[in-house]
Amino acid sequence: MSKTQKTLVWVLVLSPFLILFSLVQFTALGLFGPLPSLEELDNPENNLATQVFSEDGVRLGEYYFENRKSCQYQELPPHLIEALIATEDIRFESHSGVDARSLFRAVYGVLTKKESGGASTISQQLAKLMFTEQPAAGIDRVMQKIKEWVISAQLEKRYTKKEIILMYLNKFDWINNAVGIRSASHIYFSKEPKELSIAESAMLVGMLKNPSAYNPLSSNKKIKQAALIRRNVVLSQMFKYNFISKPEYDNLRKTTVAINYKSPFHPDGSATYFREFLRGYLRNWCANNFKSDGSQYNLYTDGLQVYTTINSKLQNYAEDAVTEHLSSLQTDFDNHWKGYKNAPFHNLDSKQINTIYKQTIKRSERYKKLKKRGFSEEEIMSFFKDSTYTMNLFAWKKDIKGTPFAGEITVENMTPLDSIKYNKSFIHSGMMSMDPHTGYVKAYVGGINYKHFQYDHVTQGKRQVGSTFKPFLYALAIQNGYLPCDEVLNVPVVFDKDEWGLSEDWIPQNSADDYENIPITLKFGLANSINTITAYIMKQIGPHAVVDLAKKIGIKSEILPVPSLCLGTFDLSVYEMVGAYSTFVNKGVWKEPIFITKIVDKNGVILEEFSPKTQEAMSEETADIIVRMLQKVKDGAYSESVKKKLGTAVRLNYKYGFNEREMGGKTGTTQNNSDGWFIGVTPDLVTGVWSGCEDRAAHFRSTTLGQGANMALPVFAEYMQRVYADSTLTNNVGEKKKFNISKQTDLKLICDENNIENNSEEEFE
Repeated sequence: MSKTQKTLVWVLVLSPFLILFSLVQFTALGLFGPLPSLEELDNPENNLATQVFSEDGVRLGEYYFENRKSCQYQELPPHLIEALIATEDIRFESHSGVDARSLFRAVYGVLTKKESGGASTISQQLAKLMFTEQPAAGIDRVMQKIKEWVISAQLEKRYTKKEIILMYLNKFDWINNAVGIRSASHIYFSKEPKELSIAESAMLVGMLKNPSAYNPLSSNKKIKQAALIRRNVVLSQMFKYNFISKPEYDNLRKTTVAINYKSPFHPDGSATYFREFLRGYLRNWCANNFKSDGSQYNLYTDGLQVYTTINSKLQNYAEDAVTEHLSSLQTDFDNHWKGYKNAPFHNLDSKQINTIYKQTIKRSERYKKLKKRGFSEEEIMSFFKDSTYTMNLFAWKKDIKGTPFAGEITVENMTPLDSIKYNKSFIHSGMMSMDPHTGYVKAYVGGINYKHFQYDHVTQGKRQVGSTFKPFLYALAIQNGYLPCDEVLNVPVVFDKDEWGLSEDWIPQNSADDYENIPITLKFGLANSINTITAYIMKQIGPHAVVDLAKKIGIKSEILPVPSLCLGTFDLSVYEMVGAYSTFVNKGVWKEPIFITKIVDKNGVILEEFSPKTQEAMSEETADIIVRMLQKVKDGAYSESVKKKLGTAVRLNYKYGFNEREMGGKTGTTQNNSDGWFIGVTPDLVTGVWSGCEDRAAHFRSTTLGQGANMALPVFAEYMQRVYADSTLTNNVGEKKKFNISKQTDLKLICDENNIENNSEEEFE
């Protein structure tokens, strides 16, 4: 062979390598498209979900574009890393980004058309995830591979092997809204990454090849089976490279992995209404807080950690209590209206009812979308009345143990108007529970089911408060020198129209005519919610004093200084009422109810800590006296002139067994039984409950069923029963405690109680 021929042979042999080397160099220089800058390599950008935690460390939910939550290397179990290396890149520790042996093996496989395994290292897979596109085939695919080699080599220079593994596992999308290993662990197995078993780790590593083809949540049996087979391939690789023993492998490959799927979607899980309320608050916070580079924080990408005041156990107890009572109350309501033509609307004609339906239609998203598309009013109304769909509607259900839960029913050929009519018959509820001493909100239930009814009855909704506002009138009376044992003649009180600037004389009436012209103590008047006694107090102190007090106890809603304030004829939220009542238990100092203790960035740096606003609203003695008077609502107050011991909330004792507990509260029932309220106080918690229908015209026809003692009080009672049964709660809120009230104050509540009868169930407002 001549020298020329030898030279030609060497050129032919070496030219592919020279071409490849040249391509790599040209790619590194950016001639075939931009590569990530050094800054991008040093600071790869991930969209990290904001996580929300309860005060006891339970993750309540996330806000995200990608459901990604970062994980630290020490949180990864060793067998997860071993499964990854054994399956994807056994020489990971020895190469510098590109594994030449695997590359030549893959090329040989392509040329011989034999299965030889992939050539991509973990570093290359990370490069592909973070910095390159994913073209389908052809020359673009080749150029992408070269880019991956260049980038992976640069990654290897800048990061340790552990950091590369961590970045890869934090970046990978396991589908089903599981981005990153922490999200995948939560969604597929409801556990932290460090808690993953070998079999669970193998399942997740097996999905790295193609998450959709090996999706264990798939409804397709073939895909589910493929996921199991792929998991066993991973286990065999672990055995092959001595990460697990033969007995372990034989046992694990026969094991069925229990998928404990946990949906990341907002309508599911605990504290749904609270999380949506918090979303709005946090979006506003992000808009007004800035990072070091001057940009605003992003709720969905910056990986914030929000630590709330919510206690996960109390939240669950509150949700269970609402479900328990409202499901039962709904049955009563349905039976109560069965057979009535215009149910559930009382004393309304067809025209008035149709007006309600039309107003509801105009508030709906469906109406707004049709209006935006240019449909006329007539066309839209015809659409609501005539178009039919298969609809999933809310319904109370029970499991095999008889425990109620929020379920669904599917109805075919239903018009949108019929669905509106169906939903009008549901009774809703809002509940909030807080620590009156810290201002921390412990439980927040905005409704019966967020998926179907997204209106929040804690902070968004406001309803007439009725008699629940009366204690504040009594507090003003005490502040002005009255005592609980002072007597007031139970007679109608006249507010002269000229003196009070009214259109006509106003004479508040009691809901019952009992005890007319009998002197009654203030203590008895509050315990039994007697309107004439409250009206008497209003006439003595005037409405302006009431408005001034309302501002001091955190009431932000507008309240007009009119005599009818004494009967609670204005609308307030559950949030406002619970915060106001905390003033009594907190010795006369109002503390703003707050929901967050701190916000932390993705690096653990505290961005802001929160504390409640405070304001002195009344004297300590006044607050203590009102607490004792609220206890009489539960335990009953005795009146010598009446010769009975009565209270509107005595069923807390005889039905729910709270006789031995220091507990107080106030019922509230508004006109026509449209709203049922109960605000309960204990030494550690103040809890407010409202119950009623969406429309005020829909309600029970009788006060026996529609009063606050029947609509709202049982929610509080069932909540507190669960609280008192749990001795593991933080701050010992379940312990049998007493209000910290002096004996000197207690002496002011001792009236002539020599002939006390047993508690009665009599309740009236």
